[in-house]
Amino acid sequence: MPGGRSSNKHSGKPTRQLLFSEALQHSRTSYPATKVHPPGQPCIMMDHTQVATMDRILQEISVVGRRLEGMDSRMTSLTEETKLMHLDISGFQTQVTSLEQRVTTVEAQAVLAPDRDHELLYLRSKIIDLENRRRRDNVCFLGFPENIEGAGIQSFLKLTLPKLTGLTFDPPLEF
Repeated sequence: MPGGRSSNKHSGKPTRQLLFSEALQHSRTSYPATKVHPPGQPCIMMDHTQVATMDRILQEISVVGRRLEGMDSRMTSLTEETKLMHLDISGFQTQVTSLEQRVTTVEAQAVLAPDRDHELLYLRSKIIDLENRRRRDNVCFLGFPENIEGAGIQSFLKLTLPKLTGLTFDPPLEF
């Protein structure tokens, strides 16, 4: 646990846990050269070299414990970095999904494009035809005074067009 604290399972009160190096210092005791044992059990004698070896082992364990404590803080920072990377990946997944939808839309429009081109060509030709019809239906004669045709334009054109053009119309003009 970070900070060396945990809670008591039964009371919910925080209890102090010793760090590894602190526990090692509390457990370190000096080993006497002789130890008194109850009768009936074998007595093990420890000489000075065995005590020195035990002290070296305890020191090495203490060094390893301190290294492990440093690794705990590094593990915490790695965990935080992993969480940030997870959030970044989630954002990328959202962007990829959005881009896939847009590509699907563009592909669908690309399939419809030839039909649109064909329809566009058809509509252009229809517009050209309608404009030409409008021009043919609106013949304008320049150089004639207003209202010269009198009561009907058809009778005026039947008489005037052959005179102006010098052409005879067989059969006669029908309007």
